[in-house]
Amino acid sequence: MKTSPRKSLPAVVLAVAALLCAGGTLSGLAKTTAARLQERAQVLSPDRGRFRILVDGQPLGSETFEILWQGSQWLSRGQTEIRTPEGKSARVRAELKLNADGAPLAYDWSAQGEKESSAAITFEGGTARMSLHLKGAQPFTQEFQFNSPRVVILDNNMFHHYAILAGLYDWKAKGSQSFAVLIPQDLTPGSITVDSAGAVQSPRGTLEMLRVRSSDLEVEVYLDESRRLVRLAVPASKAEVVRE
Repeated sequence: MKTSPRKSLPAVVLAVAALLCAGGTLSGLAKTTAARLQERAQVLSPDRGRFRILVDGQPLGSETFEILWQGSQWLSRGQTEIRTPEGKSARVRAELKLNADGAPLAYDWSAQGEKESSAAITFEGGTARMSLHLKGAQPFTQEFQFNSPRVVILDNNMFHHYAILAGLYDWKAKGSQSFAVLIPQDLTPGSITVDSAGAVQSPRGTLEMLRVRSSDLEVEVYLDESRRLVRLAVPASKAEVVRE
């Protein structure tokens, strides 16, 4: 995979040749295909909600999101609004489409603030092709290569992407697991490791904790008994994201 000087944390075609016997072969194939697709789709779970964003205990903004199964693929949408203590504000919207097994198909984001920008990314195999648009500038294109089509999107201020990451983590195997990642707003590919820290007690009850590490950052991911994302913490920056 191509690397970048920055690595940080901050995404059925059924052919039937003939009916082998009267009454049921096509129906049986369709049911088998649907069952396999449903089994693969269990890698993620539908969810929707709102997160509060805090830095050093002070509110900075919020994110609303939804993750849903649509047709034969997963779709996630998020919108984050941030207001700094200096009075500056920004809004980011994003939409991610994924295969049933969690591999990304397409990702679009737009940001409004001091500068307006947007981008569209398509994924094919281990290749991601991005078209970036900055207000007042010519469109910019870039291509990223990965060793696997199963790339995790962890974009800036799209905290629900960690819910998707938690779904991709192999809970039966546990242990340390590595993932290729892409941070679209930073044009940054890289890699992370995810480890299970087991059960922890909190005001919300018993939560499962994952530690997500890159070369320069660690994020704590907390999930409830249904493995819904309820809290993120970045101890180094005193940042916290809490589900309402």
